[in-house]
Amino acid sequence: MFTVKIIKNDITGAPGKVADVELHFTEGPLAGLRLCGFAIWERRITDMVPVAEHIRKNNLSLTVPSRQYAVNGERRSFALLRPQDGDVKGRAQLETVIFDAYRASLQTAEAV
Repeated sequence: MFTVKIIKNDITGAPGKVADVELHFTEGPLAGLRLCGFAIWERRITDMVPVAEHIRKNNLSLTVPSRQYAVNGERRSFALLRPQDGDVKGRAQLETVIFDAYRASLQTAEAV
């Protein structure tokens, strides 16, 4: 089990980045550890970019932890969170949990 920690982005050097996200593990062999490197971005949607309706509606995207490397001088990245069997349902479920936590943090901030 884990909890989602949302860290609002107050830095102006990353336009579009609204928050960093950490997963804090509370049970099992990962209890007491956290996984950082997730980020929530606000998308600029245009009619020329084909995106799923739920993304267009929410206007948010999530980046996952990755490792950068170079091949022939070209920078590439290797996502560290990938499906075991090619099924992307797990990623979609994690995105839902993270986006729900982000929206809850916005509502909490508005209530204060």
